[in-house]
Amino acid sequence: MNETNILVNTIIEALQEKKGKKIITMDLSKLEGAICKYFVIAQGNTPTQVSALSDSVWDLVYERLHEKPLGAIGMKEAQWIAMDYGTIILHIFIPHLREYYNLENLWADADVTEIHDII
Repeated sequence: MNETNILVNTIIEALQEKKGKKIITMDLSKLEGAICKYFVIAQGNTPTQVSALSDSVWDLVYERLHEKPLGAIGMKEAQWIAMDYGTIILHIFIPHLREYYNLENLWADADVTEIHDII
């Protein structure tokens, strides 16, 4: 398993630990002009949960892989947090903003993998 896949799987695990919902990965590596190799998209029900999800990712990725995001925005409002890990950009939304921005449709040519919710 390569470093990018290990990072994707670690991000997914961290999101699932805090009950992140509707997690998907989008493989952008074959798309010309893509800004990274993968998007990981998830949602939390409230800004508090969105914040907890981003904290979980930050902590687990650093603990296991000793990596911090190159940048992170939206932490204060916690309605849409984007974390840039270079090859992977993580987006964590509250539901109505995820629906509004519809990143899945903007990058519709990407290979999408849905991760089953943990109940």
